[in-house]
Amino acid sequence: METIGKYRWKICALLFFATTINYLDRQVIGLLKPVLEKEFDWSETDYSNIVITFQAAYAISLLGFGGIIDRIGTKLGYSISIVVWSIAAMMHALATGTMSFAFMRGLLGLGEAGNFPAAIKTVAEWFPKNERALATGIFNSGANIGAVAAPIMVPWILGVYGWEMAFIATGAIGFIWLIFWWFYYEVPSKHQSLSKAEFDYIHADMEEKDDNVTPVRWSKLFGFKQTWAFFFGKMFTDPIWWFFLFWLPSYFSERFHLDLKKPSLELIIVYTATTIGSIGGGWLSGYLINKGWPSFKARKWSMFSFAIAVVPIMLARYCDTIWQAVGLISLAAAAHQAWSANIYSIATDMFPKKAVSSVIGIGGMAGSVGGIFFPMIVGSLLDKYKLLGNINDGYNIIFLLCGSAYVLAWVIIYALVPTLETAKIDD
Repeated sequence: METIGKYRWKICALLFFATTINYLDRQVIGLLKPVLEKEFDWSETDYSNIVITFQAAYAISLLGFGGIIDRIGTKLGYSISIVVWSIAAMMHALATGTMSFAFMRGLLGLGEAGNFPAAIKTVAEWFPKNERALATGIFNSGANIGAVAAPIMVPWILGVYGWEMAFIATGAIGFIWLIFWWFYYEVPSKHQSLSKAEFDYIHADMEEKDDNVTPVRWSKLFGFKQTWAFFFGKMFTDPIWWFFLFWLPSYFSERFHLDLKKPSLELIIVYTATTIGSIGGGWLSGYLINKGWPSFKARKWSMFSFAIAVVPIMLARYCDTIWQAVGLISLAAAAHQAWSANIYSIATDMFPKKAVSSVIGIGGMAGSVGGIFFPMIVGSLLDKYKLLGNINDGYNIIFLLCGSAYVLAWVIIYALVPTLETAKIDD
């Protein structure tokens, strides 16, 4: 009997490192916020507007990038994405004020939008259904590793070389990844290093074996309830993760006087917990499927448990020490990443791979639209309560919103598509 190969996991490793770089580049500004807001005299609203610019560009680009990747393929599409975002990340060093920072964030958003449509489509191409959530959880944990690496790297670079070099050094890493991607990646049907046994295993539960199928127009996808389930699932939950990325460092600084000019153990612990959540969340639904559960049931109850795990973050208002807050936020952030691994997987369950990248783009766009409005709320709340002399009350309201978002999203998803049935898309 021929042994099934493991080349697909090498592809997963490439996705992991790309996502690590993606989140490292977007996390830099959150860690530099206290320094930059003093140098450029930013208010919380100014900073929220910079974040909103990134989110708006990211949303627009996601909608387009998904369709582009479905047409030109993951190899070239991913390459274009990382070149654009790496150049944009480095160009932050040229910014001279609020407007120029917003412009650079917009360019970064345009490029970074290609990461998840390309990565999820790659998972759909390279993994059978019972391994997709785990593969997604593994590569998605790169977001957490990037967030862990940033609090270590950025304060050191800031202290030695200044904030400009923090953007340049982190942005340049993407070009190293590009070399490995270009030489080691190809779709399964064209990959010379892939054995027949592994190819057959990858495609064992798929109707499509042809990697060159006709892509689906993204506008057509809006006619399916499966698209709307993914749409609302992302819209209500992605903004919470953006909040953790862009405001968590300043929350610890303002609430507990954390010194962000030094490597932060507290932030490292939070983002390390998310790595466990991402991989563990992907493993759980795959484990249940391997135990004989239907895939929709495994995803449904896994995601419900993750939604409930976010609820305790509402208690952050009662934290008297930073470590109590770290515990609650670590649980919520880990649950988000576990949720994320599974919501991406339900997209690959509900759609044929010819439509996956477009659907991921649509859902990502929805998440970014939510990510546009949520920073408006965050910025206005924090500025209001800062003027009243108690910014913590603003954070308390935000944590109430965070704690309820996932349960609401879960209800909407499973009201629209109770069994995650596959959309019947005619060519």
